[in-house]
Amino acid sequence: MRVGLAIPLAISVLAGVLLGHMAPAGMLELLGVCLLLSLSCRHPTLTAGAVAMILVAVSLLLAKGADLPDGLSREDLAVEVGVLSADEQDRLTRLTVSVDDCRPLGEPRLPCKGLRRLRLSFYSAPDIRPGERWAMTVRLRPPSGLANPDTFDYRAWLWREGIQATGYVRSDPAARKLAAAGFSLKRWALAHLDERSLTPRTTRWLAALTLGAGDRLEQEDWDLLNASGTTHLMVISGLHVGLVAAFVLLVSRGLARLVTPGHWRLAVWPWCLAAVAAVAYASLAGLEPPAMRAMVMTLVGLWVASGRHAPGPWQGWWLALGLVLLLDPRSAWRPGLWLSFVAVALLILIWQGRDRPRGIRAWLLALVRSQLLLAPLMAAAVLLAFERLAPAAPLVNLIAVPLVSSLLVPLALLGWLLAWVPPLSALCWWLFGRLVDGLIFLMEQAVMGLPLWMPAPFLVTPLALSLGLMALLWALPGLAGPFRVAGSLVLVAIPISVTPQGPGPGELRVRVHDVGQGQLLELRTTDYRMLYDTGPSFASGFTPLASLWPPGQRFDDVIVSHANNDHAGGVQALLESHDIGRFLAPPGERIGTPFDPCRRQDAWQRDGVVFRLLWPPGETAGLSSNDRSCVLEVTAGDQRLLITGDAGSEIERAFLREVETPVTVLVAGHHGSRSSSGPQLVQWLAPRHAIFTAGRDNPFGHPHDEVVRRFHRAGTCLWNTAHDGALTFWMGREDPGEITTEGSQGWRRDGVGVGCLALESSD
Repeated sequence: MRVGLAIPLAISVLAGVLLGHMAPAGMLELLGVCLLLSLSCRHPTLTAGAVAMILVAVSLLLAKGADLPDGLSREDLAVEVGVLSADEQDRLTRLTVSVDDCRPLGEPRLPCKGLRRLRLSFYSAPDIRPGERWAMTVRLRPPSGLANPDTFDYRAWLWREGIQATGYVRSDPAARKLAAAGFSLKRWALAHLDERSLTPRTTRWLAALTLGAGDRLEQEDWDLLNASGTTHLMVISGLHVGLVAAFVLLVSRGLARLVTPGHWRLAVWPWCLAAVAAVAYASLAGLEPPAMRAMVMTLVGLWVASGRHAPGPWQGWWLALGLVLLLDPRSAWRPGLWLSFVAVALLILIWQGRDRPRGIRAWLLALVRSQLLLAPLMAAAVLLAFERLAPAAPLVNLIAVPLVSSLLVPLALLGWLLAWVPPLSALCWWLFGRLVDGLIFLMEQAVMGLPLWMPAPFLVTPLALSLGLMALLWALPGLAGPFRVAGSLVLVAIPISVTPQGPGPGELRVRVHDVGQGQLLELRTTDYRMLYDTGPSFASGFTPLASLWPPGQRFDDVIVSHANNDHAGGVQALLESHDIGRFLAPPGERIGTPFDPCRRQDAWQRDGVVFRLLWPPGETAGLSSNDRSCVLEVTAGDQRLLITGDAGSEIERAFLREVETPVTVLVAGHHGSRSSSGPQLVQWLAPRHAIFTAGRDNPFGHPHDEVVRRFHRAGTCLWNTAHDGALTFWMGREDPGEITTEGSQGWRRDGVGVGCLALESSD
C-alpha cells in the first residue's frame, strides 16, 4: 500500500460507516451498481476509496437486515449450533452460539437460514462447554432492549456483537450434544491454569491478562477496575499485544546483533518476527474485536517504528483506523475503539518532535507527564461513553501502567514460556500473584479515598468538554504558560456554572420508564420525588429498576399499585440500594416490606402539585389483586395525570365520577389489556394522551386491538413503551410541550405517538 493512501482510505471508510448507518436497506442494489462503476475508474486513489466506502456501507446494510424476521418471533425453531461461550448463573446458563443450521417447525414459515449468531437463556441446562455442537429447539425474538435515559443500551450492545436474535432453549424436546469440543489452544491454556496450585485471584488475572478471558473475572474485580479507572489494563489491548511484540523484537534484535554484528541494525527479520508474535498472541486471545484492533494498531506501529518506507505517526494513525473499520465496520459503535485511538492521538501530539528521554530519571518524568496529560482526556472519553468518572484513575495509573507493562505482563508471559519447566513457571506466577495482591491493595485504598463518581446526567457533557479541552490545552505545543493556566481556570468554571433544569413550583415532571412487561413511573416536583410501581423482576434475576439510577437515591414515596411481580418486582432492589420515605400499597397485599395502606380520598400536596388516591376503598375483601390497585390522580395547574394500575373496567366505573376532567395523560390500565380501559372510561375522559406500559413482542398481545381502536375513536394520541421507549412529559407549565421518547433508534419502529397513529397488537 502506498503511504499516501492512508488518510484517503480512512476518510472513505468513515464515509462508508456513515452511509451504511443512515441509508435505507433499499440502497443495496444502487450501491452494487456504484461499486461496478468505481472499478472502471482509472484513478487508483479514487477507485480504492470508493471501493472501501461501498464495501463498508454494504456490510452495514446487510447486517441491519439480518435480524430475525418478525414473522418468526416466538415460533419454535430447530437449530444446530456451535457454542461460543457459556456463562452459568445459578439455574440459568447464558449461551452465545453460532448457527450452523436453522429450520422452522410446524406449518411453513419464513426461512431462518440467514441467522448466524444468537444469545440464548437455558434454564436447568446440562453441562455445556464452549466448542461443542448442539441440536436444540429454541424460541427467539428480534434483538431488543430497554430504552431509558442515561442507562446501558443493551440493544446497541447486541448490534455491536453481531447477535441477530435472543431467546431461550425449549426443554421439550431436550437439547442433544452433536459433537464434543475440538482442540483449542486457548481452552487448553485455561484448563492448564485451573490445574495449577494458584490462588483464585491469580488464576483469574492470569487468564484475563494473557488469554483475554475477561469472563473469568468476578463482578467485584470489574467494580474495582471501574472505580480505579484501570479497566483498560485487563482487556487485550494495544498495550499487551505491543508488549509481546516489543519483547520478541528486543530478543530478536539482540540475537541479530550476535549473529551479524556489522549489519544487525538493517536486519528485517526481527521486525517480521515481532509482527508474527503480535498476530499469534491476538489469535490466542480469540481475535475478538478488541484483540483484532490491538493487533492492527501494533502491526502499523511496528511499520512506523521500523522506518522502512514507513508512514509518519499521523499517517500510521489514520491507516490503522481505516484498516480496523474496514475489517470490522461495527467497531465504529464500540467505545473502546475511540478510547484507544484518542489515547494514541494524544501520545503522538505529546511526543512528536521531542527528543527521546535519556536515563531513568528522564524516562520517569516523561511517563509522569504522559499520564497526567492522558488522564483528563481519557476521563472525558470514559465519561461520554459510560457516564462515570474515576477520580482515583490518575494516581492509580501512574503506578499501575508501569507495573503492569514492565512486571506483571512479562512475568505472566514468562510463566507460559517456562510451562515445560514447572518449578520456574510456578515461581514466575507466584511473583505475579504477589504483585497483583499489592496492586489490588493500592487500588482499594485509592478507591476508598476517591470513590467512583456517577455525575448527574446534566453534568456529563459540560464536564467531559471541560476535561477534553483542558488536556488539549496542556498538550498542544507552543502555548504560553499563563495562557494554559488562565484557560484551565475558565474550563473549570464550565461544569460549575451548569445548573439542572428541574421542575419549578407547581410543575411536575413525569417519566414512564421502559421496564418491559411491567410498569414504573417516576414523578418529580421541586422538592418531592415519588415512584408509582417498581417494575418486574425476571426469572434470570435481572430487575430493570436496578439499572435506572446509581445507588443512594432518595424517594419520598413509593406507591406499589398491587403485589403482582410486574408492578412490585423491584421492591427488593429499592430496599437494598435506595432510601425510601414510605411505601404505600393496597390493604391485604404483601409486597415484602411494611407499608401504609392506599385509601380512597387520601390526598397530599407537594410544591403546588396535588396527589389524590381514588381507589381502593377501605374494605377490599372479595376484590382480586388487580382490582385492589391503587388509582392515583395528579393535578398540576389545569393538567391531570391518571394512573389506574391493573384495575378492571368494573372498578373503573366505580371511581369514574370522582375523576376531575379534562385528563391530559392516562396510563392505560393493565398494559392495554382488554379487561381494562373500558368504553365508559375512554368515552367519559377522552384523554389527550394514553400510554401503554407493555413489553415489546409480549406474549399477551398487549395492547389489545379493541382497546387501541377505542382510544383511537376518542381522538387520543397513543404511546407505547414497547416501541417508544421511556416517555417523559411535563405538567403545570404554560406550554407543557409534547411527550418525548427514548425510542428514536432506527431499530425501533417509530412510534405510536408519531402523528397520533393507533397501534394494533401483534396478535
